[in-house]
Amino acid sequence: QVQLVESGGGLVQAGGSLTLSCAASGRTFSDYTMGWFRQAPGKEREFVAAISKSGSMTDYTDSMKGRFTISRDNAKNTVFLQMNDLKPEDTAVYYCAAESYGLGVLINENEYHDWGQGTQVTVSS
Repeated sequence: QVQLVESGGGLVQAGGSLTLSCAASGRTFSDYTMGWFRQAPGKEREFVAAISKSGSMTDYTDSMKGRFTISRDNAKNTVFLQMNDLKPEDTAVYYCAAESYGLGVLINENEYHDWGQGTQVTVSS
């Protein structure tokens, strides 16, 4: 099991930017596919972005393509989510997730075994 701790959330105005970080510990980070998910109040958790173990492959929900960028630094055991042009509808708790099995990217939350506690992102209009 890998331990995940998100940071970087906060309050930002519409059109602004935030970078979320997720620090991993307890296992070899490069053995894990990483993903970001979010859950808005009253809504189900949804996929945001994912990145393969080496970082060579990424995937995004269509509505976030061009605005969000996922990246990872395996030397620092950290995955990032750069979020630009934020909109009020991006307000949610953002979670990072890790999974050691499989190849490529994983977009279904049921495929992930380990989760962080989440970080709140609030976008004001």
